[in-house]
Amino acid sequence: QVQLVESGGGLVQAGGSLRLSCAASGRTPGTYAMGWFRQAPGKEREFVASISWGGNGKFYTDSVKGRFTITRDNAKNMMYLQMNSLKPEDTAVYTCAASRLVVAGPEAVYDYWGQGTQVTVSS
Repeated sequence: QVQLVESGGGLVQAGGSLRLSCAASGRTPGTYAMGWFRQAPGKEREFVASISWGGNGKFYTDSVKGRFTITRDNAKNMMYLQMNSLKPEDTAVYTCAASRLVVAGPEAVYDYWGQGTQVTVSS
């Protein structure tokens, strides 16, 4: 079993920054892609960003390109999402996910999910 735990969420004013972290533990696959999703109340879950096992394959949804940066540190089993220039529409529960695939984009299957961390951006 793989466990994913997010941290770093909180309340921030528009234009501010937050850095989300995701820690993986347990029986992690040998090579696995990871990603971030978000969901606001009353809205569908949305893909935000993902990163391949090797770190070179990155995917971002258009609305966060240029503002968010996804990274990972495999030696520490950690993934990060640096969020800059935050907007009120970024407000959502952000969830970390891991795929059994070495590269995974928006439509890939993500097999493991964290509990989520709340990000609230005030105007």
